[in-house]
Amino acid sequence: MSLVPYGLARRALFSLDAEVAHELTMASLARTQGTPLQWAYGNTRVRDPITLAGLQFPNRVGLAAGLDKNARCIDGLGAMGFGFVEVGTVTPKPQSGNPKPRIFRLPQAQALINRLGFNNDGLEAFLNNVQRSALRRKNASGMLLGLNIGKNAATPIENATDDYLTCLDGVYPHADYVTVNISSPNTKNLRSLQSDEALDALLSAIAKRRKTLQRKHGKRVPIFVKIAPDLDEAQVAVIASTLQRQGMDGVVATNTTLARSAVQGMEHSEETGGLSGAPVREASNRVIAQLRSALGAGYPIIGVGGIMTAADAVEKIRCGADVVQIYTGLIYAGSDLVRDAALAIKNGCKTVQS
Repeated sequence: MSLVPYGLARRALFSLDAEVAHELTMASLARTQGTPLQWAYGNTRVRDPITLAGLQFPNRVGLAAGLDKNARCIDGLGAMGFGFVEVGTVTPKPQSGNPKPRIFRLPQAQALINRLGFNNDGLEAFLNNVQRSALRRKNASGMLLGLNIGKNAATPIENATDDYLTCLDGVYPHADYVTVNISSPNTKNLRSLQSDEALDALLSAIAKRRKTLQRKHGKRVPIFVKIAPDLDEAQVAVIASTLQRQGMDGVVATNTTLARSAVQGMEHSEETGGLSGAPVREASNRVIAQLRSALGAGYPIIGVGGIMTAADAVEKIRCGADVVQIYTGLIYAGSDLVRDAALAIKNGCKTVQS
């Protein structure tokens, strides 16, 4: 259990603008990681190993991409007890993202809306941060690192593949796995890459490039694809078929939602952007269950969306996920959620078969 009760910190953070609070938190993590002050938010990592896509995950709870876009806080986040941490989304060139304000809290619904738009310092700075992390220099913890890639907003959608391949070339030597993000609602037309022909073309190019990189670096890095919750069953089936046909190693389900039915009438509910937190749980679980049905047993699924309690994490596993990720739950519940969720899955999944 972390030494400082998160409730005290949350009251202070929630008194600030949401993005200011986020930047303050990440700056604090960057300064304190690897120092004795890390104990304030650190947790002992629950041991509950599972092997997926040829990787051994120390436990089944990870951090979703988006919290640490520039890979500045890998070690600090890892100290919270995650079995795996995913950083990014990174784009080839630096970009500032969408105009502020662009993050909004909906406390009544335990939710956030964001329209950040892949704001990041670019691939070069990202890779420098990854290589400076103690995880990459020593990897004593065994925690896995996922690197999440995307396209620049200024890149026309018809040229999106070029951006993904540039990022893949850069991150490949440093990643335990790579996630291809085609599901953020905050980059114009990005979700169109989930359609049948566009997805097939993108993943075909990625699969081809991976073969080249595998020969160059002497290792095969698993590739996952992150999809949206706003898909119907037919769309999920097409995506599942394409993932398998193109040899992708797994799927991350899901990103944020554009739906607002669960938060109608609340302050900020009409803000443009992706809704995360408790309101996306049901849609995420539905997509996970549909994916498991379409993909069959054994195909890796990372479940994310609406995990606010340990019970929510176990529910994701029961819907068909192999491992889970949290993000908004960390903001509302603090780092103790990581340990609680990992323990609940370890104990609850003795009778669960994915």
